[in-house]
Order: sequence, then structure tokens, then C-alpha cells
Amino acid sequence: MRDSKFISRRSFVKFTGAAALGASIIKYGDGLLTAGEAHADETPRPKTPDEALKKIMDGNKRFVDSLKKSPRRTIEVREQTAGGQAPFATILACADSRVAPEIIFDQGLGDLFVVRVAGNIVNTSNYGVLGSIEFGSLVLGASVIMVLGHSRCGAVAGAIDAVQKGAEFPGSIDNIVNTIGPAVEAAKDEPGDLLENATVANVKLGVDMLKGSVPVLADKVREGKLKIVGGNYDLFTGEVKIVA
Repeated sequence: MRDSKFISRRSFVKFTGAAALGASIIKYGDGLLTAGEAHADETPRPKTPDEALKKIMDGNKRFVDSLKKSPRRTIEVREQTAGGQAPFATILACADSRVAPEIIFDQGLGDLFVVRVAGNIVNTSNYGVLGSIEFGSLVLGASVIMVLGHSRCGAVAGAIDAVQKGAEFPGSIDNIVNTIGPAVEAAKDEPGDLLENATVANVKLGVDMLKGSVPVLADKVREGKLKIVGGNYDLFTGEVKIVA
């Protein structure tokens, strides 16, 4: 899917040139530190998108079962990652205070590149979100992106009120709600709970948007270097289920 509002290939050339350098070498103080050296870990860094996805889902299972390892949260790791970062996964999560990716996936410092915005939306007019996600893969080398929704999402509930009752919201909140509106429309005739269905539909729309984002993400997906998935987090059980 090609959208004229996405960053054009021509305008992205300068950024990708700088990214190639930034991905290979990270400057810190008077020394040079490669991304790999900055990501020293007691377990191997995932080498493929599938391995990266398995690692975060294994961490979620530990969280659900109260068997958290709380890895890579030592003084030594903090000092190591001060010189540079090489996260293996990017998580686009809702800003909800109950949804903290590093905790619910049981990962440590430098493991996840987290982008958070109310409603976990992907909006072509908000290049801060899209650009951050692209940066995570292009510069930092994250090989999996998860769009993470969650149960009882207030932003999705607001979008339902906007679609069904014509509710309006002040300031930029209205932009968030309107972005989620198409997900509500897509889910409104499905059987079951509308809030749950619209939340999943919103995640799927986000995944589709990212998979179609050119040139950065779409190219990496096509080359098999990047996997983009959707997850839904249950506030009660702590479990993340893959929904897209």
C-alpha cells in the first residue's frame, strides 16, 4: 500500500545515509562502540524476526506465570548500554499506565525500543510515531515490530462514542479518537463485545499501515528482515495474544 503522505524515497535518502553509519558505529565519548558490543547479554541476541518474536512471547509467559527473570537490569548492563543500544524488538504500545512493555514481556535495559501513544495508533500525519518505529528497525536493528493493544482501552472506547453518539473531544484528543474511528466501523457488525472487537481491529489497521510504509518498513518486510505483528494485552490475566 503506497500513500503519498508517507515519507518519499527521495526525501529519505539523506536519513538512510546517516542511518547506515549510525547502525554500524555508535560514538560515545572519545571511543567508538559497535551496536553489538553495546548489547552484551547473558543470552544470545535473536538473529531472526521469528527468534525475536519468540523471545518477547516467552517473556510474557514468564510474566503471566509470575516467573519473571527481570533480565538485564543490573548495574553492569546499565553501564554497558550507556554507550549505545541495539534493541531486538520495537513495541508500539498504548500510553496506558497499566501497559508497560518492558515489564509485561519481562525484558531488560536495551532490549525493547518502545513507542507509546494513546490508542497505539499509527497515523500518517504523526511522523513522530512512524519515524520512531522506522528508526528502531533501520538504525537500531530491531527485527520485529509489535503493535500492542489492550483490553478496556479508553481511547477505543472514546472512538466508539464518537461513531455511535457523535461525541467530540477537546484539543488533540479528537485526532486520536478519529484515527481509531475506522476500526470501530470495521468491527461494529461483528458478533461479541464491540470494545474488544474494535481494539483488535485497531491493532490490525496499525499492522497493515506499518507493513505498507515505504520505503523503510515495507522493503524490510519483503526482504524477510523484519516481521510486523499485532498483539492484544489482557489487563486481568497479563497475557498477550497474537491477533495479527
